This record gives sequence, C-alpha cells and structure tokens, in this order.
Amino acid sequence: MAGDRTCIELHRALGEAGWRVHPWRLGLNKRVEPDTLERLERCIDRIGGKEPVLIVGWSLGGLYARELARHCPAKVKAVVTLGSPFSGSLRQNNVWRLYEWVAGHSVDNPPVPRITDKPPVPTLALWSRRDGIVAPRSARGLPLERDREVELGCSHMAFAISKNATRRVAREIELFLNDGGVA
Repeated sequence: MAGDRTCIELHRALGEAGWRVHPWRLGLNKRVEPDTLERLERCIDRIGGKEPVLIVGWSLGGLYARELARHCPAKVKAVVTLGSPFSGSLRQNNVWRLYEWVAGHSVDNPPVPRITDKPPVPTLALWSRRDGIVAPRSARGLPLERDREVELGCSHMAFAISKNATRRVAREIELFLNDGGVA
C-alpha cells in the first residue's frame, strides 16, 4: 500500500547498480483492479521496446510482477519479489485484515486470480524472518514456486527504504542474473 515515492531508495540503488529504473507511475498501490495487468503490460510496452524487462516487485507489487510474467512471459526477462506474499494463505500475513479494508475485497476473492505456481520466467524471492508484515514462509515460497530464494534479514519497509537493504537487493539481483544464466 505504497507508491513510487516510498521506493526512492530502492530506485536509487538499482540505478547505481546500472539498471534503467522505471517506477510504475500508477499511484498508490492499494488494490488490484480487473485491468491492472493490462495497464502494467502497457507500461512494459512503453519502456521495454522489443527486449524483455526485469520486473522487481515489493510486497503486493511482487504479486503483480508474478502475474504479469504469466500474462505476457515473452516480455519479461525475470521477476524479483521483495517480501511478497506469493505462497500459501494470505491470511498467514499480519496485515490481511487491513488489506481487505483498504482494497475493498476479501483476500480469498481477489479481482485477479492468484496462482502460486512459478511463473514461466526465472524468479528470485527475497524475504526476511524479520519482515514483520509478510510471513517468511509466504515470501520465501516453496522450491517449485520460485527458482531461488535469499534471506535478507531486514524489516518489510527496509526492502524499499533502507540504504543497506536496497544495495543488498541490487547485489542479489546481479548474482541471480549472472549465476542463473538469465542474461
């Protein structure tokens, strides 16, 4: 339930690591709308050209990233989730009631189907036992739900706002892409 301004430090770290960073520019990320995937695909078309793009999604944004990779896999190079509750029951996370109140729908009945199977692109799940918002098991996922998982040991907000955590995110992405043969 954040926006581009919340992710300034993450954008900075990724930019310093050599990535061309494009914020999502769709306002506060409060809820999934039926046309969310189509709007995100238009963003990819605008910024990616003919090359597949790396999508980094924090928290709920990671769920969008995974679903977008399913929706248009030829346009997505890889997906990186940061503290995203993509596995198991959404009710195992500490803010599911708040999410329902803000989003206006039950976590059990989202407007976009929630699929926990691994998307058809390489996936990296960055998670933390110290997250405090998203259950570690939910953000780490099971082996068949992601290609690699790495524990960062930071709070949920730190994934996007802590200088140390965001630089670690950038390093882990680089390792994943280089070691995983995603290049």
